[in-house]
Amino acid sequence: MRFQPNRQGINSLMKTPETGAEVRRIAERIASAAAGAEGDFRTDAALGARRWRAAVIGNYNWSKSGGAAGSRRDLLRGLGGGE
Repeated sequence: MRFQPNRQGINSLMKTPETGAEVRRIAERIASAAAGAEGDFRTDAALGARRWRAAVIGNYNWSKSGGAAGSRRDLLRGLGGGE
């Protein structure tokens, strides 16, 4: 017997307020972990047509964090700290 996921059920779960709160919480953890000593990262979350989406936006402290290489390093550190 082959497994068939309940796509309608999964899709409905991806739009709940609880899922949105969890998506925002994880994005904020990633942003705070990425910020470190010099970075300044922000988050944005929205309910799209199919699911909640969130983004970590930055780096607003570009010159002090080391430019592109510093922002990349900080975001990678943040992704590790988000979980």
